[in-house]
Amino acid sequence: MLSREEYLAAWSTWHGGADPAASRLVHGWLSGVYALARRVAGLPPVAVTVAGLLVAAAAVVPAWVGGRWLVLAGVLVGLSAVLDGLDGALAIATGRASRRGFVLDSAVDRLSEGAFAAALWVAGAPGWLAAGFGALCWLPDYLRARAGQAGVAETGQLSVWERPTRVAMTGFTLGGAGVVAGLGWDAAVVTSGTAVGCLLGVVGVAQLGTSLRRALAD
Repeated sequence: MLSREEYLAAWSTWHGGADPAASRLVHGWLSGVYALARRVAGLPPVAVTVAGLLVAAAAVVPAWVGGRWLVLAGVLVGLSAVLDGLDGALAIATGRASRRGFVLDSAVDRLSEGAFAAALWVAGAPGWLAAGFGALCWLPDYLRARAGQAGVAETGQLSVWERPTRVAMTGFTLGGAGVVAGLGWDAAVVTSGTAVGCLLGVVGVAQLGTSLRRALAD
């Protein structure tokens, strides 16, 4: 199994040369899932990927029920993120990474983020705001993919709106709404959290766009 430093270097290679040390949140997240992967190295990465998607989709149900059940929705979002990070860590650190698995993982990430947006919507966020949240989850990775097809080797710096931030915003928004549900503030918390996520998404896309613009100009 690769060492932590070797894993981080391999992760960077699989992600267009992005430097994980550029974001403390991303670096800490990757280090955490690597430590977990060392303990469950025998698990098949694809099975973990599928489990992560199922858990993300399951979060929509308690979000729709609302009330204190929103806490469970937030927990399920967090669990799905752990599984999502674990599958990549298992694949890379144990030498089982493949282009097919990389594409599958990326597709599952987008489907999971669609489930996050749906959970925020059924929990009380306006439809247009939840749709904006989902679109801003999708846009950075779409831009990176298109830049890679255009020949850009390093597909942009890490921004404030990477996968760990999206998950944290969704999980804490839903969970926080569940905590204050007895006070009748749950809808306001969900709407506010979704709006903050959209704001971070706009900032992150702007950061990424600036970086890609330089790379494409060169």
